[in-house]
Amino acid sequence: MGLDNGTAFLRVSDPENPVLVGRLPTQTRSSTWRDIKVYMNHAFIVADSAGAHGMQVFDLTRLRTGGTDQRFEADTVYDSFDSAHNIAIDESSGFAYVVGSETCSGGLHIVNISDPLNPFSAGCHGTEGDVHDAQCVRYAGPDTDYTDAEICFNASETSIAIVDVSDKSATQTLAVLSYSNLGFTHQAWLDDSHQYLVVNDEADEIEFEKNTATIVIDVRDLNAPIHLYTHQHQTRSIDHNLFVRGNRIYEANYTAGLRILEFSDLASDTLREVAFFDTYPENNDRRFDGAWGVYPFFPSGIIAVSDVDRGLFIVIPE
Repeated sequence: MGLDNGTAFLRVSDPENPVLVGRLPTQTRSSTWRDIKVYMNHAFIVADSAGAHGMQVFDLTRLRTGGTDQRFEADTVYDSFDSAHNIAIDESSGFAYVVGSETCSGGLHIVNISDPLNPFSAGCHGTEGDVHDAQCVRYAGPDTDYTDAEICFNASETSIAIVDVSDKSATQTLAVLSYSNLGFTHQAWLDDSHQYLVVNDEADEIEFEKNTATIVIDVRDLNAPIHLYTHQHQTRSIDHNLFVRGNRIYEANYTAGLRILEFSDLASDTLREVAFFDTYPENNDRRFDGAWGVYPFFPSGIIAVSDVDRGLFIVIPE
């Protein structure tokens, strides 16, 4: 879990009694923004507005000693950039995609992490300018022109950009898409079939004074994505991060907390809220308080929610 002053590692095998195993301090200074992804038992950590932080690499097998509240140092630091907002990893290829750094025009700074402790630069993609977040996958959707290609779906602040990064020295933008009531394209995630992209916008609720919005894009043709619809929630809170697993969307929606939406067919607006856990019960106002992140991929079914104000929550749907 990212903290302003570093990274915390917690054992959640007993979800009712999580244990702090240890902490990895920030490489430089405190930062509100810290992002962690995992590949081959290693954590890759970046921080925004943190000076020459680079990318910390930490061997997670070091957590298996049975100790608690330990203090760690990074196993290595990749220093070809200083500050970065986020990092995406395609586990099928062994490449990391650092975004929002001072390099690559704020776009994809591509790092080969196939040997986690010896990362090296593999290329750049900066055509669309600042990228805030990305999901990069081995494509397995219906567009047969790109079967098995490595595709990144970039939340590029003012658009969704679809990029073929199969050739790291010659990346190619396939499409750039806007949508109605665009404020700040913050993050996006594919459904399991790679047919639809679910998007959150961090500024539309404020700029257009509308309720929480979840945006669905048809990406069955990677060269011609289509904005299908925008689902309106009953709450008015800002949405921040979301993930799709099966037929459910798990959203960390700031003051409205965790919201779980279920769908029967993403081609039309069949989304309905089936569960929620409000980590910030004071209100559902359009404020930057409350739930910031959600992780719904534990095999056990537990869900981890990180709250800006109150820390870690572990929940399970009834």
